[in-house]
Amino acid sequence: MGIQPDSWIERMARDHGMIEPFEPGQMRVGKISYGVSSYGYDLRVADEYKIFTNVNNSIVDPKQVDTDSFVDFQGEVCIVPPNSFALARSVEYFRIPRNILTLCVGKSTYARCGILVNVTPFEPEWEGNATLEISNTTPLPAKIYSFEGLCQVLFFQGTEPCAISYKDRQGKYQGQSAITTARI
Repeated sequence: MGIQPDSWIERMARDHGMIEPFEPGQMRVGKISYGVSSYGYDLRVADEYKIFTNVNNSIVDPKQVDTDSFVDFQGEVCIVPPNSFALARSVEYFRIPRNILTLCVGKSTYARCGILVNVTPFEPEWEGNATLEISNTTPLPAKIYSFEGLCQVLFFQGTEPCAISYKDRQGKYQGQSAITTARI
């Protein structure tokens, strides 16, 4: 399994719609960078968020998510409460090829401020806008900037295509376009 370079990412985005919209360069001026990099793609966070709240004193249960545990927010800047998290979605829509698996890691700009990003792998033939989990590990409120870079997707190519893809399994998050909470 090998990691794919910028030229491959650009070709797959242009010729196969792997990333839409696609930014072929690193956009940086006055922003947290986004776009294609040497061996990855820095995706942007949209301006829609679900901010976790404990106001209703719910138990966090991945098998039965209580929608009252989240406050919907839309704006240019999202404030994530101390020691809490928010869900968001990527601006970009991804179409992952059958022989590719991705891993996503947070950007150093946020990580150095105690803001961690968790995104599960994009499996072979998964497509959709990514749901992003943004954790504020600090005792202070933290700013997240909409339409700027949040994390980097790395593309790994298998030595051969998988026998059963995410699409073949009819995965529960296939084709998502909104922030999607846990499903069973």
